Amino acid sequence: MSKANLPYYPALLPLLQGWLDYLQVEKRVSPHTFNAYQRDVAGFFTFLVQHLGKSPSQADLQDLRPVDFRSFLAQRRRQGLSAASVARTLSAIRAFFKFLRRNDILSNDAINAVNSPKLPRRLPRPLDEEAARKSLIDVADFAAETWIGDRDIAVLTLLYGGGLRISEALNLNRADLPSGDMLRVMGKRNKERLVPILPVVRAAIETYLESCPHNLPMKGPLFIGVQGKRLNARMIQLAMQKVREMLGLPPSATPHALRHSFATHLLTAGGDLRTIQELLGHASLATTQHYTEVDTAYLMDVYNNSHPR
Repeated sequence: MSKANLPYYPALLPLLQGWLDYLQVEKRVSPHTFNAYQRDVAGFFTFLVQHLGKSPSQADLQDLRPVDFRSFLAQRRRQGLSAASVARTLSAIRAFFKFLRRNDILSNDAINAVNSPKLPRRLPRPLDEEAARKSLIDVADFAAETWIGDRDIAVLTLLYGGGLRISEALNLNRADLPSGDMLRVMGKRNKERLVPILPVVRAAIETYLESCPHNLPMKGPLFIGVQGKRLNARMIQLAMQKVREMLGLPPSATPHALRHSFATHLLTAGGDLRTIQELLGHASLATTQHYTEVDTAYLMDVYNNSHPR
């Protein structure tokens, strides 16, 4: 929050700071979510200064009507924000008012009468099995050194073979690699889950460990960059960009698409949704159910490309 905003709503700053502390300490939201929510609510306060014609007070928050919230959202749309950004803004404001109500600071249910913009549902875009396999192998062709190629293969194999998010893979330490066949993964909001390590995944990681010229202490990162520090996700994204251009894959063929491919190919092979939910670390089964639609589209695509008629 910039200093330029501070004089406009001094009475609300303690409420805002209390909520931000709650997000960081108790909710432990990601830095990206924290910054976005802070900007959204601060932007709402700045709007109220203009909308009310004065510096808003706690009593003003209490008295806001649905039309006031809708006016703010309409302004954001006029400023060029997408429906998704407006929906996130409304979510942030709702979270703020929910915090105030739960802490007996104030209660205003008017925001519950405001509907979020309808968003087109975006289904995950998996790679087909052949494209996924070739991506894992061909990514090494763009590496400056053999060990870097082995590293990139290991990372992508872990994403496709274990369904990990790229952040989950790159946050692994050397000591996290188990002697058995189950890998403990720290997911969103520090939620742990167990993921089986397939022999092909372990083999790719061991090849990388053998060729890596840097010392990898047990308490240090598993995947490192050329300077010996924890590998940045951007390096894997760039490597995947190069391989998809070579293979003629669409822009949706990102490292995260390998996680989608993991889920879709499991479902196609007969995996049940509950198991896939656990493997992906989804908090809600509804999130995993999106893959049933992807699975149908994937099967039709295979059929259309393979059937002799």
